[in-house]
Amino acid sequence: MDERFTPEHEAFRRTVRQFAEKELAPHALEWDQAGEFPRDVFRRCGELGFFGISHDPAYGGSGLDYWYVAAFAEELARARNGGVAMSLLVQGQMATPVINELGTDEQKREFLAPALTGERIAALAMSEPDAGSDLARLRTTARRDGDDYVIQGAKTWISNGARADFLVLAVRTGGEGAPGISLVTLPTDVKGFAVSKKLQKVGHRSSDMAILYFEDCRIPARYVLGRENDGFFHIMNSFHAERLVTALYTVAVMDDLLREAIRYGRERHAFGKRLLDFQVWRHTFVDHATRVEAARQLTYQAVQLFNRKRKQKPVKEIAMAKLLTTELAQRVAYDCQQFLGGMGYVEESHVARAWRDVRMLTIGGGTSEVMKEIIAGTMAL
Repeated sequence: MDERFTPEHEAFRRTVRQFAEKELAPHALEWDQAGEFPRDVFRRCGELGFFGISHDPAYGGSGLDYWYVAAFAEELARARNGGVAMSLLVQGQMATPVINELGTDEQKREFLAPALTGERIAALAMSEPDAGSDLARLRTTARRDGDDYVIQGAKTWISNGARADFLVLAVRTGGEGAPGISLVTLPTDVKGFAVSKKLQKVGHRSSDMAILYFEDCRIPARYVLGRENDGFFHIMNSFHAERLVTALYTVAVMDDLLREAIRYGRERHAFGKRLLDFQVWRHTFVDHATRVEAARQLTYQAVQLFNRKRKQKPVKEIAMAKLLTTELAQRVAYDCQQFLGGMGYVEESHVARAWRDVRMLTIGGGTSEVMKEIIAGTMAL
């Protein structure tokens, strides 16, 4: 047991592990092939307290420290389904924290509380066709009309977007650039909202990622999160949390891939000996295990700094963790798939599905290139 995890953390970890292995993993292939997973999974996670780990207990959260989030993200890898894991992480650690931080009592009761129980599904709607990494250029507008805002525009690449009950939505309420952006909550049953289509992705096939349209969507002004035109700072803060939980999850995925490959190598024979007896593969796995452990420690350092809840987030450490873990996952998944040979190229193989799932991790939540720019900025390069 890592000394940063107490016995209480480890007891929680065991609960998540049991849930992932017994209630999620047996359906991994089935849900990927169906392109969706049951809504009841959200409710079950709500019952177990997985969405409200670090949220306000007044609205159904547990108010625990971030090491519990770390244990949750790590054990989700045992579900062996990237789409399910990402959808659940969006619900608890990407879409709802900003409501927990900025929301009024009314907003928290209407949106946060039912999201933490899994009764309502949340999505974080930031990216647009012309504004992915460069969100300061977003074009979706919210025009003030009396006591309401009227929203026009489009969003794309929105995880949970096809079946979300509400969105945490980035809109332009002011002038050009970052200072004119606000965050609002938007129920998806408002007139004028539409899901254009569910995107057919290379990986994460069980999750719904969608293009969304807003045509004269009218919401009350009380749905603004925080102050008008002050949303960009909070968007950037939400990205730090998204990147950190992604790094934690990615390290655990690599652990699982290496365990599976080594298990296979002990059982499979070729040319008169076990596959694992070939030095080239033993050394490959040693190299990967060493790099994964280094990535874990860097990520844990970022968690430790983030857990202190200072106003200044550990931007450099989080960007480094996200960059290192997600780039390393590409090589680990490739080599594990190569090691399995033909078995690594069929859908029934967890390794094959993970190989395509990890590809998204260097893109979503900020590309590797953006991470490098962030790190360069902290180094005054």
